[in-house]
Amino acid sequence: MAESTTQQRPLMGWDKPELDLSNAQWQSSSRGLGDVQIAFVEGFVAMRNSGSPQSQSLIFTPAEWGAFVSGAREGEFDLT
Repeated sequence: MAESTTQQRPLMGWDKPELDLSNAQWQSSSRGLGDVQIAFVEGFVAMRNSGSPQSQSLIFTPAEWGAFVSGAREGEFDLT
């Protein structure tokens, strides 16, 4: 069977830059008890899994982050 490779491409309408997160100051969520870390980089919010910091991070604009946090507070997301 031939090997296949897939190449990740940005989604249509993706207007976020590729951020250099190598020097980001990551902060733990939930007062250090959660599995999520966030960093504020170049006007964006990056979120990653603290158990796999080498994995890809999610990038939010300030408006997207506000909507995410608002939804989480209203119980729309299970962050546990």
